[in-house]
Amino acid sequence: MQNTYNGLELPKNGQPIEYRDGQFEVPDNPIIPYIEGDGTGRDIWKASQRVFDAAVEKAYGGKRAIRWFEIFAGEKAFRQFSTWLPDDSVAAARDLRVSLKGPLTTPVGGGIRSLNVALRQLLDLYACVRPVKYYQGVPSPVKHPEKLDIVIFRENTEDVYAGIEFKQGSADAARIIDFLNNDLLKGGKKKVREDSGIGIKPISIFGTKRLVRYAIRAALEAGRKTVTLVHKGNIQKFTEGAFREWGYEVAVEEFRDQTVTERESWILGNADADPSLTVEQNAAMIEPGLDLASQGFRDALYAEVKGVLDSIGQSHGKGAWKSKVLVNDRIADSIFQQIILRPEDYSVLATTNLNGDYISDAAAAQVGGLGIAPGANIGDGFAVFEATHGTAPKYADKDMINPGSVILSGVMLLEFIGWKEAAKLIETSLEKTILQKFVTYDFERQTAGATKVGTSEFATRIIGNM
Repeated sequence: MQNTYNGLELPKNGQPIEYRDGQFEVPDNPIIPYIEGDGTGRDIWKASQRVFDAAVEKAYGGKRAIRWFEIFAGEKAFRQFSTWLPDDSVAAARDLRVSLKGPLTTPVGGGIRSLNVALRQLLDLYACVRPVKYYQGVPSPVKHPEKLDIVIFRENTEDVYAGIEFKQGSADAARIIDFLNNDLLKGGKKKVREDSGIGIKPISIFGTKRLVRYAIRAALEAGRKTVTLVHKGNIQKFTEGAFREWGYEVAVEEFRDQTVTERESWILGNADADPSLTVEQNAAMIEPGLDLASQGFRDALYAEVKGVLDSIGQSHGKGAWKSKVLVNDRIADSIFQQIILRPEDYSVLATTNLNGDYISDAAAAQVGGLGIAPGANIGDGFAVFEATHGTAPKYADKDMINPGSVILSGVMLLEFIGWKEAAKLIETSLEKTILQKFVTYDFERQTAGATKVGTSEFATRIIGNM
């Protein structure tokens, strides 16, 4: 580990977080790097740090304290070091393990496609974690926002975000189109138009399984009852569809004692309700119209039903399956209406990268929007907690933006390192402040009788409510 990063010395009164045998070891005075962020990030960070420090002091009476250490990325880094993402900043995030960052701009004119994506890829932060829950008093466009309480686990390294693209008209795009049309698609009706740009969408067994594994473990640790695999496998069978298949494999092969799949629950439930059912009768209840199917399809279904009853009938039957984590799947487009119409049916979503990006923001809109939506990017031994919104440069340095996203991302960080008392103190105090109707402009304009306060005063009132 270095003593200095970007020319700044580490705090002498702090210690790094260590990672051994798959566990984080957190001292009472951890050094935690932070990236202030671009645009409104400056206002947000100043307010948020005061909230974090006050909560830790209040919760632990001086026995614990975070030693903040600034690292640089984005516009501030470019101005000081002529690079958008200095090597020392990445090294500090790697060496010190757990970081917190504000919103970063995407550089104009090329170079780094996205600083956020770059950090995720450089540290292999494969799980984007987005909890979505309602805080009382927050304005919402739905009637019962309190029914939505989910955590989205989005695969973070693959899919279209792998960044494998070839510009329309380029020699590389032409070579790929020629290979597809005249080799792989030769003799068929499908063709790629010559004037196309080309993007590659990789979905791997490795990337899928480690994401789903992380999501199921998190559900078990938090006592959440369902894990839903979200995919577009009805159209993209060998990428999105494979994500679904590989996700179920993780549940069945690695978490057999603690999980039950949705189809297994149907089979077991039928047998519980009527132990005299034959395999064929049970199968017919699962697939209406089975008598119209081919014999091959029927035989495969009979084998599936028999296999479930033989393998887990004793361990999961007689209602035992109801106490297991239910693993199911939903088509990506349907989940958008599901979390509006039946939000109470969903608890943990495990998704591919692009689907997770869409769903996270759509879900956040039900409980107050991105201004109050926290997030984290987590890998094996590393974690970066971050604001989920953009930089909003036109509001920069005006002390008016909602700091909720960074504050609640800090709550996630505190929970992650085991400082749950401080995390809870911030959550309850933030909610109390909103209920008192002292809110920033984004909530004030939607809340009758509210008093508009600036970023710094909102933080001050949260601290006062501690």
